[in-house]
Amino acid sequence: MRALVLACVGLLAGCASQEQIGKGIAEVNQAFQADYEALLSQRGARSYTVARPEAVVALHAALSKLGMTITDIDDELGTLSAEAPAPKPLTAQEWQVAAARDLPRMRELVRKHVGLMAQFVRFEPEGLQIVIHATVAQFRGGVEVALTTRMRELAPPASGLPRREYPPPSAVEIALGKIWTGFEAELRAAGKLP
Repeated sequence: MRALVLACVGLLAGCASQEQIGKGIAEVNQAFQADYEALLSQRGARSYTVARPEAVVALHAALSKLGMTITDIDDELGTLSAEAPAPKPLTAQEWQVAAARDLPRMRELVRKHVGLMAQFVRFEPEGLQIVIHATVAQFRGGVEVALTTRMRELAPPASGLPRREYPPPSAVEIALGKIWTGFEAELRAAGKLP
């Protein structure tokens, strides 16, 4: 079945030029970037009345429990980076929910440029590394914790189509919710939150 789908994509790709495909993906990137930035501005930062080292320890624990590997941590600067193969920190089921929400919109944006080929466009998390960066800024009486995420390509997608630069908005929304919930649970366990 997969071979048949790839063959159909290949045939349809012949009907759409690389320029048309590129324009379609560029439109998706622009829309998803706007959504990503809006989500981060609304939900990507929170303030807590804890010390920076306590926040960094809680972030480390929360991200680790979500299946992320901590790749860089600087207690003095209050920075932390974590990564994992996509779709982490989402579970496979959460990823399916996010993809189902955002796929119709992605296909509609691409359809304007490539026509029927848009029906074969899908999210391809395989070969992607999810990278989460956290910054813990000290201020009087507490800290502000800010999160960002990026996708790093480790292998090209099976379809051969170009990748998007921004993750699906629903995936970002679910991931932020999980990270904040885990972070606050760690602070509560340490007696730093009621």
